[in-house]
Amino acid sequence: MAELKTRPTDASVTDFLNTVEDDQKRQDCLVLLGMMGQITGARPKMWGGSIVGFGNYHYIYESGREGDWFLTGFSPRKQNLSVYIMAGFDRYDELMARLGKHKTGKSCLYINKLADVDLAVLEELVRRSVDHLSRTYR
Repeated sequence: MAELKTRPTDASVTDFLNTVEDDQKRQDCLVLLGMMGQITGARPKMWGGSIVGFGNYHYIYESGREGDWFLTGFSPRKQNLSVYIMAGFDRYDELMARLGKHKTGKSCLYINKLADVDLAVLEELVRRSVDHLSRTYR
């Protein structure tokens, strides 16, 4: 079975965020850093070379594949901010409708800048996802 390439590292989150060239994106990252830290009560940790993750949970798929992953996190990508909502979006239709300008993948929320979304709605989305994962994967 293939192992995940993205793993927690001992790299400095602060050093990583200081490499974000775009001032607005770096400031948005600092907002997410504070928000996610408060919601999870966890210290941020680098996962791979470009993801800031908070907390962790152990999953086991029906196939038998299992692993550890972060509860929530973000990554400052060239095109946008990727916010990781690991519970997915299906159960959050009412929040997604009120969030603002965004795109989604399976568990990725793509935001150009935080000014494009309602921060209170984003915070509630992150909180509900973390709560769901914490209850589901004890």
